[in-house]
Amino acid sequence: MKRAILAIAIGWALASPALAQSVSEKTGVNSVLGVAPKTEDFIKEATTSDMLEIEAAKIAQQEGNAAEKTFAHQMMADHTKTSTELKEMVSGEMKSALPTALDDSSQKKLDRLRDAKPDDFASEYDPMQVSAHKDAVSLFERYAKGGDNPKLKDWAGTTLPALQHHLVMAQDLNTNRK
Repeated sequence: MKRAILAIAIGWALASPALAQSVSEKTGVNSVLGVAPKTEDFIKEATTSDMLEIEAAKIAQQEGNAAEKTFAHQMMADHTKTSTELKEMVSGEMKSALPTALDDSSQKKLDRLRDAKPDDFASEYDPMQVSAHKDAVSLFERYAKGGDNPKLKDWAGTTLPALQHHLVMAQDLNTNRK
């Protein structure tokens, strides 16, 4: 069953190159296969990830425990920096790939975080950070290895160590919560 779904998703992705975000990136097929995202997908995913991290960090600054507030401060600083860098690198027709708002999935994550009761905040925020940073590391690794825009490819490679460090920090935050 999974193979059939994967085959359909790959077929649809290959047949639909004009979509705003390729199906293979949207469904996670590229990640599973280790395939580099298209430049437009990379820009969209990286920008959305930064926006989600910054907004989640703002909530954590208000609702989190001391460790989460420290982590959130670092996330705000680092993701604001990468967001600014990416926007400066994107020019011409690629500017249309820059989202101006969170997608539905990211907005739902943020809404769950906002709606979490104080006692449940850590159980929402901490694993969310692990998952988000695993996704970001995968995205940046794949683009750094096989992206088609040399400037963005180089930037993805130089940004990757910070994201890997964020993942370790998020894993530590999540482990210490238990």
